[in-house]
Parts: sequence; structure tokens; C-alpha cells
Amino acid sequence: MWLLSVDFPAWLKPELIPGLPFRWYGLMYIFAFATAFLVYRRQIKERHFPMTEDQLYSLFTWGILGLLLGARLFSTLIYETSDIYRRQPWLIFWPFRNGQFTGLMGMSYHGGAFCGTLAVILFAKFKKFSFREIGDMFAAAIPLGFTFGRLGNFINAELYGRVTTGPLGMVFPNARRLPVSEELVREAAEKTGAVITGGMANLPRHPSQLYEMLFEGIILWAIIWFFRNRKPFKGFLIGLYFLGYGLFRFIIEYFREPDGDLGYRIVLARDALAAKLSPEVYYAFFHPLLSFSTGQILSFWMIVFGIVWILVCSRLPNREPIRIYADNGAEPVIEKTAAEKAAERNQRRKLRKKLR
Repeated sequence: MWLLSVDFPAWLKPELIPGLPFRWYGLMYIFAFATAFLVYRRQIKERHFPMTEDQLYSLFTWGILGLLLGARLFSTLIYETSDIYRRQPWLIFWPFRNGQFTGLMGMSYHGGAFCGTLAVILFAKFKKFSFREIGDMFAAAIPLGFTFGRLGNFINAELYGRVTTGPLGMVFPNARRLPVSEELVREAAEKTGAVITGGMANLPRHPSQLYEMLFEGIILWAIIWFFRNRKPFKGFLIGLYFLGYGLFRFIIEYFREPDGDLGYRIVLARDALAAKLSPEVYYAFFHPLLSFSTGQILSFWMIVFGIVWILVCSRLPNREPIRIYADNGAEPVIEKTAAEKAAERNQRRKLRKKLR
């Protein structure tokens, strides 16, 4: 039978070295922070931005601590349906379970983005930097580092997508098995050649981690990197980042399977199939257009914030897109906007006509 999917690589394991408490996921975080740091430092050097190495390290320390704090808190308080963390809050940052080292299992990107941004705002305030300037440089650095985070999710074989019978499907070893007693599951298993064991089938899923790595990481970074020297005003890249990430994540959520214990937080139109199928089968196969997951709700607010931020920054004083600072500490060179350059060109043309 022709298979319409591929198996998850059997050689790819979450542990760096079997038997030792070091995981690829943690290493991916290190790669992510290092990548963002190097891209950020490049921008400082190409602009001669007046920030010392010590200040740069301090900025990233603030940002990383804020990111980790927010990511963990949001994950345990928003995505965790049991009250274990409310009853035992010290477990939020306790990396052991049943006597074994597990690390901090569960991180929320939206929480990390919120608290990381707050930390950078506080740093800018205390160190007398323009948040719009250092924030723009962050926006041009973070997405490239984000690719490693989603690669870590893929290596963990977690956060996989919904069932698909198309050519992009992948069989994840830890995916939820579905009962072939359901006609929908049985038909998908027959079509994809899935192995059935004990009346349960592990069906191919969308590799949504890779979708996010591509769109929310590489493509979003390329867009922002293109605009980094073409931005119309300070703060524009911050808004572009929140808007772009929120939009990509909102769309890709339609390919992800929601958490079974959360489902869709907002349902604007009832689906008749939801009453006929078990929740595990329904969530694995369907994501109605007017049903929204937790990730989509948070991404929607990122989109709103990005749009509002761009509108506000376009009207703030001192909004000129400062790009290059002089080496000798003199005033920064302010590059003219496209509209100003066009106006000057028109003025020169008129002057040449008069001279003729």
C-alpha cells in the first residue's frame, strides 16, 4: 500500500545522551539565545549604537529572565487545568518529578513574549535607552532564535498537529492513539496504511512544529530583517513582529491539535460532528473556522497590540528612524524616510527646470 506519510525519525531522541538528564530541548534554548544575541550584536556594530558589551549582556540577562519567568507562569496558570500548581506553587520552578530530573516541562511562548517585553521596557527605563530603538533591534533578532525553540519541540515529538491523510503527514511515536471503532479513524488508517494495534491507530499528523519554525521563525525574521533599514519610524519593527507572529500563529493553530483538556475556548458556531464524535477524535480531526483555541486567542491580542503599537508609534514625537550613530559620540545620523527622499528629488527636478 502506498503510504501518504513518513515516520518520525527513530534515531531522534529527546535526550542528548541516553541515561543522562540533558535534553535537546534545553540545548535548543541555548542555541536560540545565542543566535538572537549574535544578531542583536551585529545590529549594534553596524549602527555604532552607544551600548557597551556589559550593557548588552545585562539587557539579554533581563530579557531572558523575563522570558523564562513569563513562559513558565503562563504555561502553569493558563494551560494547566488541574490545580496542582495552585496548591503547590513551588512546583512551578521545581525541575524534578518523582525523584527524576525533568527540567521545566511546559513553556508558553505568549507568556514569554509578554514578560520578556516588560523586562526590556524596564531595562530601557533604568538605563536611559529608547525602548523603541532597542526593541526594534530585538524584533529583528528574536525570530531567528525562535526557530531553535520549535526545533526542540519537534525533537521532543510534542505539540504535533491534527490528523492528515495528505502527503505532509508524519507519524509521531507519542501521539494520541485513536480507536478504529470510529469510522472516521478507520477510514484514515486504511487510506494512510497506519498500523493498528489493540484496536487503536497512530495516525499521521501535521508536523506543525516545523510549520511554526518556518513561518514564525525564518520567514518572519526575513521580513523584519528586510525592513530593519527601511522602517518608516522608530518602533515600527516591534509592532511588525507582534503583528506578524500573531498572524502566522493564528493561522497555523488551525493545523495544531488543541490540548484535550482545554479544547476550543471560544466556539461561535456549534458543529454537529462535535456531538457525534468523542472529544479526542473530534479535536484530532477538526478545527472549525469559528472555533478558537487558547493559542489563537492570545495570538489575536498580539495582532491587536501590533496594530495599535504601529499606529501610536507613527504619531509619537522623535519618531524619526535613527539608524547610524557616529563613532565619536556625536549626534546620530538620521536617515530620511522614503517620502522625504521623494520630496527632495521632486524639488531638485523643479530646480533643474528653472535653471534651464
